[in-house]
Amino acid sequence: MRWSLLLLLLLATQVMADACRTGATPIAAVQGRGTQSPLLGRTVTVEGIITHDSRHSGGFRGFYLQQAAAETDDDPTTSDALFVFTDRKTGQPGDRVRVTGTVREYHGLTEIAAVQTLRLCGQGPMPPPVRLSHLWPGDPAPEHLEAMRVSFIEPLIVVENHNLHRYGELTLAPASQPAPTQVLSPGAGAAELLRQQQRQRLHLDDNRATRYPESLAWPAPEPWSSYGVRSGTRISGLTGILDYRFDGWRLQPQQAPVFHPTNPRAAAVEQQVAARPAGSNLRVLSLNLHNFFNGNGRDGGFPTARGAETGSQFADQRRRLVAALTAPDPDVIALSELENDGYGEHSAIAELAQALGQHWRFVRAGAEGGSEGERNGGDAIRNGLLFRADRIVPVSTPQQPGQGIWAGLGRPPLAQAFRPAGGGQAVRIVAVHLKSKSCRGASGANRDQQDGQGCYARRRERAAQTMIRWLDSLTDPGGLAGTLVTGDLNAYARETAITRFTDAGYTDLLRHFQGDSAYTYRYRGRSGTLDYSLASTGLADRVLQTTSWRINADESADLDYRGAVAVTGPWRSSDHDPLITDLAL
Repeated sequence: MRWSLLLLLLLATQVMADACRTGATPIAAVQGRGTQSPLLGRTVTVEGIITHDSRHSGGFRGFYLQQAAAETDDDPTTSDALFVFTDRKTGQPGDRVRVTGTVREYHGLTEIAAVQTLRLCGQGPMPPPVRLSHLWPGDPAPEHLEAMRVSFIEPLIVVENHNLHRYGELTLAPASQPAPTQVLSPGAGAAELLRQQQRQRLHLDDNRATRYPESLAWPAPEPWSSYGVRSGTRISGLTGILDYRFDGWRLQPQQAPVFHPTNPRAAAVEQQVAARPAGSNLRVLSLNLHNFFNGNGRDGGFPTARGAETGSQFADQRRRLVAALTAPDPDVIALSELENDGYGEHSAIAELAQALGQHWRFVRAGAEGGSEGERNGGDAIRNGLLFRADRIVPVSTPQQPGQGIWAGLGRPPLAQAFRPAGGGQAVRIVAVHLKSKSCRGASGANRDQQDGQGCYARRRERAAQTMIRWLDSLTDPGGLAGTLVTGDLNAYARETAITRFTDAGYTDLLRHFQGDSAYTYRYRGRSGTLDYSLASTGLADRVLQTTSWRINADESADLDYRGAVAVTGPWRSSDHDPLITDLAL
């Protein structure tokens, strides 16, 4: 009896296998050579090996099916895999299955949906991954690899981590990607570089369609797992399914990738702060505060127009900013995105000065005439200057351009001359924050000209020209070594707002000391300098070094004071990195 049952089982298995291996449509024929299946809308039957399963809770409700290696069409222009959209539970990775369903394109992904039958055909050898030496070799759109197993020989670099906590993904590229106008003059070349960079991206995904996953499919080792993975980190061991979802190519990993500490977060803050060079008697730090609004200044009044929404968020923001502003031990601090609420004891600037310590004072400024808000531009935010009164002496009075020359140009710059208390020449420090690239309200020449500069490039250029003329008109208070314009100019290194300064003889100190690879900001995976220290003719010879302190731009935006992750130290205290300039006066 036992032998009879075994014989029947073997015969049934053979019949099932024979039925499975006849009359199926090759997957390559379903995929075709274009971006859309030539069999779109038709009912087909395909067979292959389940290479990756996404039918778990929170997954993509289906699995990836690839033709067995011995059954491919050997055509490198067609993919041998596709996605099967189904909740049926038959089969697991390594099983051979036969599927009948309808071909459709789901936002660019070829798949079988409306599954009629899903039959198990036994097991088959897992197709080996296609080894890639470069990202999309010879083809900007790897349709011929869609849904297939791939393995990247060379490591890739994290260029964007904004969606790490939100969606469990990182954006990777073969190399760091600068903002086009960081390295190229505005124009068609910058626009083309932007398109090339976008084609050279891969999202390391977590095989989930859920927001804020509790854990990652590829847990990163310490110290990244606490705060997230920093941009600039190199990753190797990338093997998995090449997927297309949410307007981007993705890797659904099948093994844990290897994270290399190529851009580490130092264990101690002091390890990342550039030491003050010998001979320096003035250190200037500039930082965009990422909307420092202190409510009513009495631990209440939240939410405000910008910045922290609660008192606890503001306390976290203030704590991080104090850590970022004090660790480099500066003498003067130039600020932007500071609440424009006057200079009273409960103002934002007064609270920040008090938090920094007993020696800190702030500059009270305003052009002649008009209300205090008008004197500071009428914007919700303004520029500010803080200084160590035990080290630095203000020279003469603070100055701002009057509305007659600055009308329509946004937040006015703030200038103040300082001299080291121990002696030496004075330097005029100008805190500046030009109009952002946001397109809200842009019209005419201020609209995006598709040259890489974004919106309001014309206004930023006009502001630069006006500021240069205004600075040239100021009276020398005596013993002035020159002028240092520092802050957020919202323009990358080759844009017209910056070249107006360099054409007028100002030196871009960060590029001078660190080259085109320098950056203070990341936006959508691209790095560049929005923040500057620009030294007038003659002053550049007195600058010993200018550096960016990379505590913010490389960190995930989810780590800032509005996020849910507890962070100690200065990390992600802003979305810009502080800029540090040392002078010998």
